[in-house]
Amino acid sequence: MTDQAVDPGGVRLAQDAAPEGRFLGRTRELKELRADIERAGLDTLSGRKAPRARVLLIAGRPGSGRTAVADELVRQVADRYPDGVLRARLSEPDGTRVPVERAARELLDTLGAPAPAGAPEDDLTEALRTALADRRVVLLLDDAADAEQVDALLPDNPDCLAVAVSSGPLTGIADVRPCTLGGLDTKSAVELLSRFTGSVRITVDPRAAERLAEQCQGQPAALVLAGGWLAARPKAAVADLAKQLHTDADHGTVVGRVLRLVHAALPASAARMLRLLSLAPAGLVDPHTAAALAGCSVETARTALDDFVAHGLLHAAGSQPQYEVPCCLHPLLADLARAHERPAELQLARARMLERTVRLLQSCRAITETDSPQAREKLLGTPRALRFPTPRAAADWLRSRRPALLASARVAVADGELDTLARRLMSQLVRAMVAHFGTQAAASDLYDLHGLVLDVAERRRLPRERAAALLNLGDLDARTGRTSDALARYRAALDAGREANDPYATGRAMESVGGAHLELGDYARAADWFGRALAERLARGDRAEAARLYGRIGAAHTYAGRYGEALRNWRAAVAGHRKNGDVAAQARALSELARVQEYAGRLEESLRTCREALEWARRADDGRLRAALHLRVADSFERLGDPASAALHRGTAERILAEEAPEGDSELEQEANACEIRSASAED
Repeated sequence: MTDQAVDPGGVRLAQDAAPEGRFLGRTRELKELRADIERAGLDTLSGRKAPRARVLLIAGRPGSGRTAVADELVRQVADRYPDGVLRARLSEPDGTRVPVERAARELLDTLGAPAPAGAPEDDLTEALRTALADRRVVLLLDDAADAEQVDALLPDNPDCLAVAVSSGPLTGIADVRPCTLGGLDTKSAVELLSRFTGSVRITVDPRAAERLAEQCQGQPAALVLAGGWLAARPKAAVADLAKQLHTDADHGTVVGRVLRLVHAALPASAARMLRLLSLAPAGLVDPHTAAALAGCSVETARTALDDFVAHGLLHAAGSQPQYEVPCCLHPLLADLARAHERPAELQLARARMLERTVRLLQSCRAITETDSPQAREKLLGTPRALRFPTPRAAADWLRSRRPALLASARVAVADGELDTLARRLMSQLVRAMVAHFGTQAAASDLYDLHGLVLDVAERRRLPRERAAALLNLGDLDARTGRTSDALARYRAALDAGREANDPYATGRAMESVGGAHLELGDYARAADWFGRALAERLARGDRAEAARLYGRIGAAHTYAGRYGEALRNWRAAVAGHRKNGDVAAQARALSELARVQEYAGRLEESLRTCREALEWARRADDGRLRAALHLRVADSFERLGDPASAALHRGTAERILAEEAPEGDSELEQEANACEIRSASAED
């Protein structure tokens, strides 16, 4: 399918790299661009080394083939840049400007240097410049909206090349001469038509072909659409199409005129589907999206999409059955949709698309829950068209559709009328990403999604959802070292939880506030907030959580050097876990109690507590904890002047380490010393 696809925004056959010789025309422009790479810049003329990458600008209207020219230029010079080509689109298909931070993050992910979730624009662009400082790459920035976008992404490395594609000049970037594209020369335009119609129809009436190329103003997008129209009508004369375009010469752009002609000639159902593709998020369509928009079967949609590719109306994108609406056609299709569909019908089509996406995400996540009979039963009740054959297939679908899925969430939130669907979509997308990629790998996307949930919650005045979003964002901030930001999020979540009268959110926010203070070194406030969370858990009768929180209070006092308070709370934690029957937690709490006793100088008590903890660790079958405890017992015996007993316990620890995890010695020793002494208080 990709072998026959033609890029309506250019003249290259296929969206991916095409063999040399498939590209038509633009010989002069490409020669000038290659020469511009070697041209001495203003810095060179003044005797200074160029501080940044050379920037080439390819300017032209949508449909002029500007992206195809950029692709061909990159192909011709790629061997000079051994570290490869990086690509970023800086405008959405509808013309919306892509934020610089999103573009920078995508480029960093491509380089294998992901930045922390939620990092600000300045940090991301600095990280990108650092990653490119010692590389020789070509940076292709397609559909740039303004000079600020391009300037923020430029490498501070003269060995790199930046190729920017835009509608006009990028004022503000020094030493850039735009290569402005007009129409194709007549010979190239006619040859492009012949690739659709065959050489015979051109040969029998070459003058008509030239007139058609003239009517299309040499614009590659218009020529591709015209060629597709002729290919679908083998008996139609080239002169007939040229005449129709001449009759409609005063109505809009040439691409718009040809598209209206193609649209009018399609069957009603296909024409409606084509119009509704303007609703596809990020301009990316798969058969499920098209079927939901048009209200037809998936197979019908797949057939129609393949026909659109053959007519030059879509690009085939990637290995998955996925298609892309050309940027030059997107606003024109949106105009057709508004002209032919009522607003309520467009809203219904968008809702159907989002509902289908939610169900696909549910299926994508459910296939990973192989141990759950309920999940398997629910999956079997899903229509066959919405099921994935294997977890690997589901992960591949999620990965390939990721840009469209994230765009779906942004579109749903921006719509403002589909907030219920938007919340369900974001919930399922978060759960699917965590199931397939893990929280850490998907952190950046999760940060954006939780931010969107927060937008909806604030707009709809939903305090419970607001609290959940703030807690999730705070957790991601905390993991990336932005503890002060996390603290502000947690405090706001506490207010929202109280407003919603949600005890879970309130208690979790209190504990999170305490954790942030602990990370910031304010141990007194940390213990106070853990105490508030404990009171809330005790009021709810949640004994397991209460026992855990006693331990957190004990840890805060340990860091502060207040060993008397720490011992009281760790003993309460041990008693709580014993009442709950949690043997493993009881063993760990006894281990921490022994640690504090050692810090307080009570070596004999610490030794007895360690032995008790060892017994409970054996009952819990926790080999790693047993090894750590044996190491601590060995240290205690050394302090008490009994090296023989210390050697015995150290040997036992080494044997357990060899059985459990031969490579884990250093990790266990770090675990054994996790609570370092932070103050010299002698309180007992």
